[in-house]
Amino acid sequence: MRRKSKRTAHAILLGCLLVAGCASYRPAPLGLAPASLDAPPASVLSADASASRRPFLAGTTIDLSRPLDLNAVATIAVLANPDLKALRLRAGVADAQAFSARLLPDPTFSVTAEPLLSGTDPVANLAAGLGVSLNALRTRGVARRQAAAQARQVRLDLAWSEWQTAGQARIQAVRVVRLEHYAALAEASSRVASTMLARVLRAIGRGDLLPTEAQAPRTAAFDAAARLRLATRDLAAARLELRRLMGLPPDYAFSLAALPVPTVPPSAERLFAIASTGRTDLEALRAGYAAQEAGVRRAVLEQFPSLDLSIAGTRDTGRNVTLGPTVGLTLPLWNRNRGAIAVESATRAALRSEYDARLFATRAGIAAAASGLEVARGQRASMLAGLPAARRFAEATRRAAARGDLPLASAETVEQAVRDQQLLVAQNDQDIAEQTIALELLTGAPQESWTR
Repeated sequence: MRRKSKRTAHAILLGCLLVAGCASYRPAPLGLAPASLDAPPASVLSADASASRRPFLAGTTIDLSRPLDLNAVATIAVLANPDLKALRLRAGVADAQAFSARLLPDPTFSVTAEPLLSGTDPVANLAAGLGVSLNALRTRGVARRQAAAQARQVRLDLAWSEWQTAGQARIQAVRVVRLEHYAALAEASSRVASTMLARVLRAIGRGDLLPTEAQAPRTAAFDAAARLRLATRDLAAARLELRRLMGLPPDYAFSLAALPVPTVPPSAERLFAIASTGRTDLEALRAGYAAQEAGVRRAVLEQFPSLDLSIAGTRDTGRNVTLGPTVGLTLPLWNRNRGAIAVESATRAALRSEYDARLFATRAGIAAAASGLEVARGQRASMLAGLPAARRFAEATRRAAARGDLPLASAETVEQAVRDQQLLVAQNDQDIAEQTIALELLTGAPQESWTR
């Protein structure tokens, strides 16, 4: 009796140990509002920025009370963008799958009890078996390599998404700064045009001018006002989009620092060489191809007979005890895993084609962006070459108008022509800055590293 109670206690203890190692369930319901409606505290952003380890971000200290440079804007976007936060959590799924592939398969245990209902034998029939799948052990190594490559692909895709978000935030920051300058010029033009129109209308009212002479000032005032409205609308939209990319509330106030002069890019061939080795999306495709190679290898291994081994013990009703192994085989007669091998091989071929297409698109995109940037720089040089002479002429006409040698309207018309040229230069500067960042996104590397 004491021996039986000992066995019972041991069984209970073993059961408690097994249950203690199991995971527990905790519900995590969804909410109806975003997890956070406020901007991250400046101290949290500063700490996260100093701990950030990304090749395209320079170490910085975030101070939202001071003007933010492009690196600070990109850092905040990478750290606080809600979409990137979700992608980082999604990357944990791939890590969990890689962890699962490293685990050994659990053995199986079965017990059968058949009570004796009638007959002369004295005891019930008992049977127990302990088994393990050797096929899972055979493919465990290739499964681990496949899961590790898939996890690496997910991490690289995440890095590419971070790089793209950082670049888009920098483009929006450039757009905001340039549109602020453009809106200031457009406001000055609209103010002067309205003043000239009011002066002409007063002269017409006095009878000094004919009514037909108001058409040109009216058109100029209308065009200037339309240009100002468009610039104001674009500026408001760019500010909202920048806050969204940075993970900040729509009404959060901050300022931007002056923009650096964009670097003149090297040749398209050099930029493609940088992209082919440095773009994380291409690295992700290579990791995905390595995972698919492991998948093909696994499918080939699974064409061979699967083997299940178990050890079974039996005590029959006559108290006869038996113990012996049981081997189970899958006979490769018809299937032989040919379907899975065909699917995995076709997927590998598709991935190779996708990688080649991405390389081709990368080369074409870089060539087009570099060509467009070269054209924009040539246009800027041409516009800047004529701007000093236009300014000197405007200053001369203003002095002549002050002496009474020319009408005031003539001086204002010449000055407006200078502002129109400055507006074109401002638009061109915005195009060059945005195209330079777009070229960075295509190469997968910041412009500071192009000449390294």
